[in-house]
Amino acid sequence: MTSADGVDSAIDPDVRRQMPLPDQVIDALNQYVTSTMDVTQHVARWLGVGTADAEAFGHVAYAQDRGTPISPKDLARRIGLSTGATTTLINRLENAGLVVRSREHRDRRVVTLRIPPEVEEQTLRFFAPLRDRVDTLMKQHPPELLRQLVAVLDELNLATADVVRSLESSRPRHGS
Repeated sequence: MTSADGVDSAIDPDVRRQMPLPDQVIDALNQYVTSTMDVTQHVARWLGVGTADAEAFGHVAYAQDRGTPISPKDLARRIGLSTGATTTLINRLENAGLVVRSREHRDRRVVTLRIPPEVEEQTLRFFAPLRDRVDTLMKQHPPELLRQLVAVLDELNLATADVVRSLESSRPRHGS
């Protein structure tokens, strides 16, 4: 299916309507994840980096925006790389002027990652159209519906986190 702007949306409402409602929800969430991956590819091109670096940049920016800067160790866990590979990735982002290491904690051994102010300003401008569109969309729905949506997504996230924890404690299937 193609939208008015010529973008292939991959959502076929007739097919989705034939699914049980829980499957429709999961299908919509999968489509959202695919869309965010598409955004990550555009961010990578805009930044002039690879998609893994853009994904890491996104985690740093998001954590900073929430007021909880991310550490290299937490970033490694989020992006699924070893600490060594994450250090290499952070070095690339730092050399590109996209990320800085900061020692703002009382324990000077604690390093956090931040987006420099000038890059943060450019990033806000880059994401403004998406942010505005999402804000407009959210305002079209009653607060109670949004609260219910948050509750369902929180439950899905907890269920997924439980499964991930059990997978992390289980043995790898092949060798390793």
